[in-house]
Amino acid sequence: RRPRFNPWGLLERLDSGEVVVGDGSYLLTLEKRGYVKAGLWAPEAVVEHPNAVCQLHMEFLRAGSDVMQTFTFSASEDNMESQWEAVNTAACDLAREVADKGDALVAGGICQTSLYAHHKDEVRIKKLFQLQLETFARKNVDFLIAEYFEHAVEAVWAVEVLKESGKPVAATVCIGPEGDMHGVTPGECAVKLMKAGASVVDVNSLQAAGLKEHLMVQSLGFHMPDCGNRGFLDIPEYPFPRVATRWDIQKYTREAYSPGVRYIGGCCGFELYHIRAIAEELAPERGFLPPASEKHGSWGSGLNMHTKPWIRARPRREYWENMWPASGRPLCPSLSKPDA
Repeated sequence: RRPRFNPWGLLERLDSGEVVVGDGSYLLTLEKRGYVKAGLWAPEAVVEHPNAVCQLHMEFLRAGSDVMQTFTFSASEDNMESQWEAVNTAACDLAREVADKGDALVAGGICQTSLYAHHKDEVRIKKLFQLQLETFARKNVDFLIAEYFEHAVEAVWAVEVLKESGKPVAATVCIGPEGDMHGVTPGECAVKLMKAGASVVDVNSLQAAGLKEHLMVQSLGFHMPDCGNRGFLDIPEYPFPRVATRWDIQKYTREAYSPGVRYIGGCCGFELYHIRAIAEELAPERGFLPPASEKHGSWGSGLNMHTKPWIRARPRREYWENMWPASGRPLCPSLSKPDA
């Protein structure tokens, strides 16, 4: 079982070599459950349906998450106008309520604004970040995350604002191997974010710059090798693309852990069973399984009780790791052509 009441904060845990399991998808998961409207992708559910948000936090906690991120994606004043303060405040309260029931940290989260692509007004954009930060500071979140930035410059502005709080700052960018929308490479993005004040970043080309870093990864829970530099926004199935299996996520977890990533979570599409897969894959290193594993046999071991012999033969790691799942759609291509 998970040790209770760990007094350490984020950096103390990472400095000690501890694995920190993040949480997963809020917007897409709550859209599926009928609490978020696709297209707007606004988190007003924290005010309109707080029990639904609280329930999702609880599910992630039970699945093994060490972090309850505030459901404040796109909750800046430019997106929510007069609602922004109530939404940010309620989101902090819900995350803290659940975090206090386990050994979890609360992370205040901000993301890219709707202004940067058109105006690039540094003063105005930083003011939007500052307004959210004031709420996070008042609610005493444990650390801060700047996430889902397509432009390295805007991500740097976010980190510069967040670091003023004195709390640890983690920063992620939504870019591919070719870099951000202006061609800034992943390694260059990481260096810029670290120099701006981030303590944890999601790309690992920092050693050459002589910077000490903690590495994190919060991937999408989808298969999308055919997307362009805007990620899953480009593919025709967006926002409902091909979901990764729990076994895919166990492989992803091990591939992240092996080179030294110690903060491992998920973004859009990461359901609770994906988070549980992270916790189960790293149970040997962490020394415990999450509560949600009580109803889940490792690598499908519960299938040993099935009445069909060919299904009883499946509960083993090599079977699930080497299986090639079919789409069940014979007229569909294996890959799509990006719209953008």
